[in-house]
Amino acid sequence: MKKYILFLIVWTVAFSITAQEKAKPTFKDGEAQVVPAFENPKDWIREDLWVETTFDTDGDNKLDRMHVGVTRPKQTETEGLKLPVVYESSPYFAGVAPNVEGAFHDVHHELGESGKEIVHPSVTRRGERPIISNSKIRTWVPRGYIVVHSSSPGTGLSQGSPTVGGDNESLAPKAVIDWLNGRAKGYKTPYGDEEVKAYWTTGKVGMTGTSYNGTLPLAAATTGVEGLEAIIPIAPNTSYYHYYRSNGLVRSPGGYLGEDVDVLYDFINSGDESKRAYADSVYRDTEIRNGIDRKTGDYNEFWAGRDYLNDMKPMKAALFMSHGFNDWNVMPEHSYRIYKAAEEMGLPTKIYYHQYGHGGPPPVSMMNRWFTKYLFGIDNGAEKGPKAYIVRENDKNDNPTAYENYPNPDAEDVTLYLQNDGRKTGLLNTKKIKKQGKQTLIDDYTLSGDSLAQLANSDHRLLFVTPILKEDIHLSGLSTLKIKLASSKPAANLSVWMVSLPWNKDKKAKMTENIITRGWADPQNHKSLTESEPLKLGKFYELSFDLIPDDQVIPAGQQIGLMIFSSDNKFTLLPKPGTELTIDLDETSIEIPVVGGKEAFEKAIK
Repeated sequence: MKKYILFLIVWTVAFSITAQEKAKPTFKDGEAQVVPAFENPKDWIREDLWVETTFDTDGDNKLDRMHVGVTRPKQTETEGLKLPVVYESSPYFAGVAPNVEGAFHDVHHELGESGKEIVHPSVTRRGERPIISNSKIRTWVPRGYIVVHSSSPGTGLSQGSPTVGGDNESLAPKAVIDWLNGRAKGYKTPYGDEEVKAYWTTGKVGMTGTSYNGTLPLAAATTGVEGLEAIIPIAPNTSYYHYYRSNGLVRSPGGYLGEDVDVLYDFINSGDESKRAYADSVYRDTEIRNGIDRKTGDYNEFWAGRDYLNDMKPMKAALFMSHGFNDWNVMPEHSYRIYKAAEEMGLPTKIYYHQYGHGGPPPVSMMNRWFTKYLFGIDNGAEKGPKAYIVRENDKNDNPTAYENYPNPDAEDVTLYLQNDGRKTGLLNTKKIKKQGKQTLIDDYTLSGDSLAQLANSDHRLLFVTPILKEDIHLSGLSTLKIKLASSKPAANLSVWMVSLPWNKDKKAKMTENIITRGWADPQNHKSLTESEPLKLGKFYELSFDLIPDDQVIPAGQQIGLMIFSSDNKFTLLPKPGTELTIDLDETSIEIPVVGGKEAFEKAIK
């Protein structure tokens, strides 16, 4: 009996030691910590498979399968450890089209006309199995997460066709999440029957990524798929209309003059070469070609189907949005509109903004807390406290300032009116003075907005400025322009910049030192975004639209300037110079969101 008791004691101690030696996630200060046992890449298990979806978009009468890559700690195999997933999906993993002449739309033509036919470059697929991508794994696997990647439909080894915002781009990551939760089938080969099970996961999934890779977490979340607990979209395109159009105007994303949905389609079309002709015919040359309407720029069913704001009702995932205020590619309105809608729906929401351009994730510790809360279920209060984190102008991205929300709750709209001659430099003031009359500018795309803002006088823009600021002014939120204008032609571009003057000509100057925000609109859409009408020559029309959201401190010594001009050679179509826009100064104003309201503004200019 004594020997038996001794044996039990020894066995219990041995079992206890063994159990203690088993690796598992650890947490400190509400964050998942790096676990040495998960840290060595040589110990990671890497495998790939194909997940069956619910759609067929390549015309072979078989459900499309998505190529999926998995990277997980060996303990998920040797010790039965189950872990949550950080998931990134992308159309870029297998390569993109080369930059060839003629692949972008010609923008040098009159409004309402068509440019030259574009050239369609072909993507040479790259990559090797089983590694779809190495992104995210060194950050998250050592912290106790499994990292999953998948190629979007019609890219890489994923079946189907690219649609650039079509339903299959939402349903594809949904299928992967369903597979992770045992609701969809995975297979070892693209067309075989040997199944693969995700026995190593808890089924809780968080998605993140930047740009297109940041769009897809939102796309998946709008399906309401069970298991997708949290998303961190970084600089996501949340509406292809807002990406390629602006208030009825055909507008390019910054740095990609002439890009449109069909151009992006060609850029990502890296799937099976034998299926590309079908995809080109059905999607690029029919659905996309007939839908994008580069002649009018109107909002239609095609664009509505590629606007994730319209699909948010089923969404349940906790949203932590990230964007740069000076991202003129995917502009910060994309994140703002989704963040506000999610907040109104009562979802857990946070937003992080920095002062730089495209991309830029929140600090890893903030992302870690978000995923730790919703994937591991650790009560770390990640959803509580300030809702907005904004990197101030001279701070680094890992040192944001916390605010109660965005826009700043203390911001109030201050209306500024136009005075004097804007062809020289007029005045922006809170006092409305009647009988300011009308002023005309002449369109000339050969002059950039940057150069126009620096000219002491010009016939090609109207510029109005505040008095020199004696104190800093903090702007937070949306500026809204109300304008009354007439055109000498049936169609015209309208471009508006808010600038900080005097202009810093130093090539190393930060964008925040010169550009505050921008906006563009088509006067033909003064009544509706869905229907435009030719302008009657000389007739005045009223329209109102928001500029791109911003949060910026304009320092003392500067002036806030409102510049109105026509064609913007960085963003719009470029018709021949000569169109005249006449602005009714008495009926034109701009509302700017000043922290502290009119009192703070008046104090700053006295």
